[in-house]
Amino acid sequence: MSNNYIKLGKAVVEIEKQAIEALSSKINADFSKACEILLSCDGRIVVIGMGKSGHIGKKIAATLASTGSPAFFVHPGEASHGDLGMITNKDVVIAISNSGETNEIISLLPVIKRLNVPLISITGKTDSALADFADVNLDASVEKEACPMNLAPTASTTVTLVMGDALAVSLLDARGFTENDFALSHPGGSLGRRLLLKVEDVMHKGQDVPIVNDSTCISDALLEMTNKRLGMTCVVDNEKKLIGIYTDGDLRRTLANNLNLNQTSIAKVMTHGGKTVSSHQLAAEALQIMENNAINALVVVDENTSPIGALNMYDLLKAGVV
Repeated sequence: MSNNYIKLGKAVVEIEKQAIEALSSKINADFSKACEILLSCDGRIVVIGMGKSGHIGKKIAATLASTGSPAFFVHPGEASHGDLGMITNKDVVIAISNSGETNEIISLLPVIKRLNVPLISITGKTDSALADFADVNLDASVEKEACPMNLAPTASTTVTLVMGDALAVSLLDARGFTENDFALSHPGGSLGRRLLLKVEDVMHKGQDVPIVNDSTCISDALLEMTNKRLGMTCVVDNEKKLIGIYTDGDLRRTLANNLNLNQTSIAKVMTHGGKTVSSHQLAAEALQIMENNAINALVVVDENTSPIGALNMYDLLKAGVV
């Protein structure tokens, strides 16, 4: 039985792969025209579809919206009971129907006509009522479904989804959509955090920043490190400018040299200079500095090289930058 599962699973993959390969020849002048209509839209792209086509339509609308083309999904059944009011004469409608004869969509066509709204259809039948009515029809027909009975929407929904992705990516490129634009619409995602989060958003500041004077003895510096719990402390001169950093690694080297912790000043054992960042830099840049230099903490300095903050790898991990 398990071998039969594998056989059927591979057959589905093969059928859907062939359907997608066949779709390539259908990315033609009609596809280009559809992109031009969508690109010139001054309003929003309204996607409609029933059943499985509706589920695919929701995904297409979401992909368009997240890649710079404002879009939303309207259920055709709800549209005929008031939701059609969501569509304005500045919008463009994408109607999805494998048969091209879906009653709930066909019943909306006269209203779409009166609104003078451009209509793009994605159908599995190019000679259907919906395809004939649309300003441009995109052919998403398949030779057969992956379902053994050739009934359940499988290959057809996959092809329609790929067609939607092709539209979204083509528009993304035409709009000059950038990574930063993507981040702005995905602030909760990992990419958004990497492209939008700045050092000042994650750094420790004020009294939470470990700082000692260069004349401070090692034992007192260790107390500062322990209290602030960042595994390091900034070392400043009398003008409060950063001159070095003392870390857990420096402590291990200090202990190996058998120095008197109560009499030796921190200036004699600190790491001079140290890696720093500006509070306005991206947190992702701070991560890159840490990784490139195999360090776990950074000092944040102002334009006068005075410490105003500090952060470590754990802070970046907690913020979702790592």
